[in-house]
Amino acid sequence: MLPKKTLLATAVIGAMLATAAHAETLRWTRSADGLTLDPHSQNEGPTHALNHQIFDTLLYQDMDVEYQPGLATEWYVSEDDPTVWVFELREGVTFHEGQAFTAEDVVFSINRARHEDSDMRGLLTSIAEVRAVDEFTVEIVTHEPNPLLPNNLTNLFIMSHEWAAEHGVEDPQNFTAGEETYAVRNANGTGPFRVVSREPDVRTVMERNDDYWGIDHYPMEISRLIYTPIESASTRVAALLSGEVDLLQETPVQDIERLASAEGLKNEQGAENRSIFLGMRLAGDLVQADLDDNPFADVRVREAMNLAIDATTIQQAVMRGNSEPAGMIAPPFVNGYSEALDEVLPADLDRAQALMEEAGYGDGFRVTLNCPNDRYVNDEQICQAVVSMLARIGITVDLVAQTRSVFFAELPRDEYDFFLLGWGVPTMDSEYVFNYLYHTKEGDLGTWNFTGYSNERVDELTVAMASEVDIDARNEMISEAWQIVHDDIVYIPIHNQMLTWSMRDDIEFQVQSENTPHFKYLRFNN
Repeated sequence: MLPKKTLLATAVIGAMLATAAHAETLRWTRSADGLTLDPHSQNEGPTHALNHQIFDTLLYQDMDVEYQPGLATEWYVSEDDPTVWVFELREGVTFHEGQAFTAEDVVFSINRARHEDSDMRGLLTSIAEVRAVDEFTVEIVTHEPNPLLPNNLTNLFIMSHEWAAEHGVEDPQNFTAGEETYAVRNANGTGPFRVVSREPDVRTVMERNDDYWGIDHYPMEISRLIYTPIESASTRVAALLSGEVDLLQETPVQDIERLASAEGLKNEQGAENRSIFLGMRLAGDLVQADLDDNPFADVRVREAMNLAIDATTIQQAVMRGNSEPAGMIAPPFVNGYSEALDEVLPADLDRAQALMEEAGYGDGFRVTLNCPNDRYVNDEQICQAVVSMLARIGITVDLVAQTRSVFFAELPRDEYDFFLLGWGVPTMDSEYVFNYLYHTKEGDLGTWNFTGYSNERVDELTVAMASEVDIDARNEMISEAWQIVHDDIVYIPIHNQMLTWSMRDDIEFQVQSENTPHFKYLRFNN
C-alpha cells in the first residue's frame, strides 16, 4: 500500500527557458483523429492523446511513464480507513473559460465517468462514493481496499461542473448511439492548451494556455499546436518531408530508414505499451457467417488458428522488424507478465490441420474478419497476412477493413464475429486487462469483452485482484488467471508494437510508451 505523502514530486524538470521567449507553432500529425472531445465518452488512445493537451487529470504518466502530480498535489490512503483514498488538490487553478477549479469539479467528473454511457466506467467499478471534504480535498471511497485506484485515474480528465451544466452535457456522450452533444466539438479544460477550432478528422487548432498552473514547471515552448490527422501513410510522410508538418507520430515502418536519413529530420523510437491480437465470438451463433454452428466455440479450432498464424513472419514481412511477437496480451513491463506464457509457438500447419479435422472442420469454413485500417501500425496489412495464413488450413476469410470511427462504433454493438484489436495497459497492471477483456460482460465489467467468453474462476480472480493488498497473494491471483485464459485461447496474440516518432531535428521530444505525447514537455533547439 502506498504510504502517506507518496509521489510528491512537483514536476519541476530543471531550469527551463523563459516561456515568453518562445512563440513557435508545432504541426503534429498521426493517422487518426480523436473520436471526440468529450473526455469521458471513449477510453481510446488517440482520443486520450488529444484530450491530454486540453484537460488535466489528478495525476498522469509523464514521458518516462512515471506518475506525476496533476490537479492533485498528493494522494494517500486514509490512516483511519483503508477503503478511503484522499486527494489533496492544487489551489489557484482555473479552467480555460475562467471558472475556478475546486473539489466539486473532481466529484462531478468522476461521477460523470461512472455513467453508463461512459467508456471510462470500467476503471472505476471499485468506487462506492466520491465526496468533497472541503474546497480542495476529495475522498474516494472504494467498496474494498484498492491499492491501484490512483493508477486508474491517469486518463480521467477533470471537467468544469459549471460549464457542463451551462451547456447541457452533465452526462457523457453516448458514442455508440452516435449522439452529438456540445462536448463533442467543444472543450473547457485546465490543461496546457486551449481549443481555438475543431474540425473532426480535418484539423484541431490549439493555443498555449498562458494561465496554465504549470507554466513555470514545464518548457511550454509551443505557442500554437495544430493537429492534422492524415489517414494515408504516404501522405503523412510526404507532409513531413515537405515541411508541411513538424512531427509525425506512428511513423510507417516502411519509411523509418528513409526518414532517418532525410536532411533536417530524425526518428525517436521505443517499445509501445500495446498488444495487437485477434478476437472471436466464442459463445452463441455467428452473425456474419452462414454456418450451422460456431467453429470458434471449439478450443481446437482456436489452437489451429494460433498455429497457422505466423507472428514471426508478420514481424519480418509486414512490420519490417518493428514489433515483438507475443504470446499474451501484456507487454513485459506490465505487472503480471509471464515470460513462459509469452512464448511464441512456431507455425505448425500439420498440427493445425490435424486439429481442424479432429474438431470436425477438416474442410474448413468461411468467416468475416473486421479490421480497422487507420488505428494501429499496419493494421490492415496485418489482417491481410492473417487472411493468407488461415487459408492454408481451409479457413476462408472475407476481410472488411474500415476506418476506426466506423469500426469502434460497430464493435460494441456485437456486430463482429472475428476482429483485430489492440490493447494498452495504462495502469501497468494485469487487472486492467482482465477487467476489460476477460471478465464476463456484465454491468461495468468486461466492457471490451466482445468474445462472449465467461469463466467463473476468472471472474472471481478479476474482482479479487482489484482489492487484494497483499502483493504476493495478489500476484498469485494474477498468475492463475493468466494461465486459465492462456489455456482457453480466448484471444490470439500477434505482437507488441514498437513506436517510431519522426520529427524535425531541432526538436527534443522522446517517445512515450503509452503513445501519448505531452507537448508541454517538448523543447526546440533554436
